[in-house]
Amino acid sequence: MRILLTGGCGFIGSAVIRHLIRNTDHSVLNVDCMTYAASEDTVSEVADDPRYSHARANIVNGVEMQRLFEEYRPDAVMHLAAESHVDRSIDGPGIFIQTNVVGTYSLLEAARKYWNTLGDAEKKAFRFHHISTDEVFGHLEPNDPPFTETTPYDPRSPYSASKASSDHLVRAWFHTYGLPTFVTNTTNNYGIWHFPEKLIPLVTINAIEGRDLPVYGKGENVRDWLFVEDHAEALVKAVETGKPGETYAIGARQPRTNLEVVKKICAVLDELQPDPAGPRERLIRFVTDRPGHDFRYEIDPSHAEKELDWKATHDFESGIRKTVQWYLDNRAWWEGIRSKRYTGQRLGASK
Repeated sequence: MRILLTGGCGFIGSAVIRHLIRNTDHSVLNVDCMTYAASEDTVSEVADDPRYSHARANIVNGVEMQRLFEEYRPDAVMHLAAESHVDRSIDGPGIFIQTNVVGTYSLLEAARKYWNTLGDAEKKAFRFHHISTDEVFGHLEPNDPPFTETTPYDPRSPYSASKASSDHLVRAWFHTYGLPTFVTNTTNNYGIWHFPEKLIPLVTINAIEGRDLPVYGKGENVRDWLFVEDHAEALVKAVETGKPGETYAIGARQPRTNLEVVKKICAVLDELQPDPAGPRERLIRFVTDRPGHDFRYEIDPSHAEKELDWKATHDFESGIRKTVQWYLDNRAWWEGIRSKRYTGQRLGASK
């Protein structure tokens, strides 16, 4: 299978590319315009493989997307390119509308025009796989059942609203034009090569450096955590077997409060690299909550597990240990980011 994958130098996209090249015979064209959160280091281990190529292009550019479809002639699209940090969407929502909404529209139109040139068998086999988030469903109260594929949409941040818009566009192109699209929605991912603005890498790096560990509110907000390599495996199974018009909610059944996550990172670091100044929980600082902070996300992945013949293999404890060890072993990567692109400052404090 020839796969056109967008956002392949990002956190989840790069995990998918590494999985594709390591574990399948598929070829992949990585379409990534290299924003602040992208890094070619994330795909360096597969960059010389003849089945991998990279096109530095922006999905908002419809003419460029159409050219790539015509030249590469993919059998499937995996659309991961997105602005994804809620705090940044609070400070500057415009780029989220451009990339997540306009970019998805441009990609859909390029895919539709290309798809219409295919023969009947190729048309039937083609897939447009749109990768999305559980944040489109809004938030859950403590006793609410987890999200499923049929949960009504209720986005509450500029980020989640832009992703909800893109989900609706993808489904509309299926119903209106017959383009064989489907959607996967996932919980919070964590793991290696994660840009340091997100909770787990930020806390891990701050704890390594002995800095304060900021926790919103009282740390009671709950997220369902999925190790990124497990997610990559699920996404590849989805593009191989997913049905047009379907939705697959992908999760790991690993809910934790933010405070539990931070304390676990501290405990693992204290074991792997003890701090002479004492246990790292001393660094936890509770800070003013961000605007519109959703209380809880959690997915019931039963449908995806059954239909994709997949289940997450990492529990949170083993996944977080692998993650923390990786950040200890790869200081040069994140120190370079800290010195040039993101110093660890708070984002999303706009009122």
